[in-house]
Amino acid sequence: MGKKNLSHQKKFETRIDFTPMVDMNMLLITFFMLCTTMLKSQTLKIALPSNSNEAKQEKNQNQAAESQAFTIILDGKEEEKDGNYSSTAANSKFYYYEGKLDPAQAATQLVEAKGIGVKGTKDTNFLTAILQKKNAKALKEIGELKKQWETNKFSNDDAQNDAIYQQKATEVLAKFNAAHETPIVMIKPTSRASYADVIAVLDQMQINSIGTFQIETLSKDDSTALAAKGIQLPPVQSAKK
Repeated sequence: MGKKNLSHQKKFETRIDFTPMVDMNMLLITFFMLCTTMLKSQTLKIALPSNSNEAKQEKNQNQAAESQAFTIILDGKEEEKDGNYSSTAANSKFYYYEGKLDPAQAATQLVEAKGIGVKGTKDTNFLTAILQKKNAKALKEIGELKKQWETNKFSNDDAQNDAIYQQKATEVLAKFNAAHETPIVMIKPTSRASYADVIAVLDQMQINSIGTFQIETLSKDDSTALAAKGIQLPPVQSAKK
């Protein structure tokens, strides 16, 4: 049987000419470049205070800080036992003054407190009662928040309930601090003050929701005020070389 001749169709390769597309792309790019509004750089304008405004603002801040200032001086009496000297709670002494100390009126401005006291005490000469009175507005609002926290009003989840309460309490303190209606407490222990008394006073900052407080060293005016009340501090010992 002879071979059958098969006809082969000639195939042509498909080719797309993109040359016109290049011209079209260039036209489109040119069109968008001419018609599009470029993004303008945005700058923040800052109104810088003048020297007079800056001095006035600093003066107002100093006056506000002075009106909020409340200083607590911790002192004690060291007793010797087995060759060791230490202060006990029975020998603790607490003094306080409000605002900026005036050395000329130190004897009357520096007041001795009866002690730290407990929350709710009716004796107004305990530190607790004094701090409660000075921070009364903030304590009232935080007290309402605490009632909601105790009944899980903020959230049924304990962790979230705690977080919301802490956030709201912080906002309350910030609000009254901005209005200069919360005390700024400076805690100044002498060399004879006991460590336990310092911790006890720090606990009062938490109990009475004092948002701003710090531990500082006695100033020269503080020592003068104590001396005016007949309290002589031991001399500061120089560091050994």
